[in-house]
Amino acid sequence: MFMPVTLTSAAAAAFIAVWLMVRIVRLRMSGKVLHGDGGDPLLARRIRAQLNFVESAPFVLILVAALELAGRGGVWLTVMAGVFWLGRVVHALGMDRERENRLRMAGTIITLITLLVLAVAAVLVASGVLPPQAGTARITLI
Repeated sequence: MFMPVTLTSAAAAAFIAVWLMVRIVRLRMSGKVLHGDGGDPLLARRIRAQLNFVESAPFVLILVAALELAGRGGVWLTVMAGVFWLGRVVHALGMDRERENRLRMAGTIITLITLLVLAVAAVLVASGVLPPQAGTARITLI
């Protein structure tokens, strides 16, 4: 089964992960920091932004794939995934600032909302309220 939203989301996750890594590596190199954050507050925040990404991205990828396998993909799922990835970039940019800021807050809110919407949609499909579309993959366990 061709899963364009999942494929695009996986690619977006990879690109964002590389971007987050590059931002960390540049600070490590300029500060000659081999391990940890070397006491650099900006490096510590960038490391935390990368970890925040890693904590939520797998759930989105799994939910997107599951919904797409259930035949519930399409424009709405593409938009939800795109908004999530955008939110993760906005959050990372907000983490560069020492104080509370709108970028970080917006990224956090976007992440929470998109995760909740995807999770609710998955529950609705699993419970039969939104039945899987005809012709979708079904896995039967013994």
